[in-house]
Amino acid sequence: MGKLDNLGAIVTGAAEGIGEAIALELASNGAKVACIDFNEESGSDTAKKIIDSGGEAVFIKTDISDPDQVKKMVDGSVEYLGSIDILVNNAAKFTFGAVEDVSQEEWEDILKVNVIGYSTCVKESLPYLKKSGKSAVVNLASVSSIIAGPKFVPYNTSKGAVLMLTRSLAVDLAEYGIRVNAVCPGSIHTSATYKHIAHMGTDVEKTLKEFQEGSLLKRQGKPEEVAKAVLFLASNEDSSFITGENIIVDGGLIYT
Repeated sequence: MGKLDNLGAIVTGAAEGIGEAIALELASNGAKVACIDFNEESGSDTAKKIIDSGGEAVFIKTDISDPDQVKKMVDGSVEYLGSIDILVNNAAKFTFGAVEDVSQEEWEDILKVNVIGYSTCVKESLPYLKKSGKSAVVNLASVSSIIAGPKFVPYNTSKGAVLMLTRSLAVDLAEYGIRVNAVCPGSIHTSATYKHIAHMGTDVEKTLKEFQEGSLLKRQGKPEEVAKAVLFLASNEDSSFITGENIIVDGGLIYT
């Protein structure tokens, strides 16, 4: 018996990294999973991995910054899953820079995905979440929601908003029995790590070592470690009396 048997889960940004790990973790605990991403090849691979391991999954190509696509995604998810009990908002856009470096278009693009996109996914899923009785929303925030990094203005701002969105939704949706929580990853070793290093223009090996030394545990985290925290918050068995909270998965980064 899995913790999420007979539950339907939507995971956005499921193509790789943390999102892929979350989709696999939920499926391994019995959930049927709709893997959502705009990257068709990688997103389909995630669904295939679940199916090949004996689970149930479908891939639905979606750009969550487009409300029409989100509506179609939710309709398609319900058709396959039968219900929406769990929504994991993980899709994210990474835009870095100091305030003078960021264009109006870049600001609008990151907010459309990281904040408005999350809200739209909740809005369209809400009629089904209300019916569940075991519904949970988990938003992927970040340690950037809590501490500011240099020349990270748009990303820091968007992730700070995710944390307040989480709290606001927890207040508004409690009357329907819908729990809303967040997970705040720190430095997690994924392909995004290398994109970040490329943006910084620094030496890869040196920067990876700096990332490792930046936490109390002296290493980067693994996507699977974030996925375990998401599973905990998604499971009504484990976290039935938790809402409006955030779990920090950063190896003690915020204390260094």
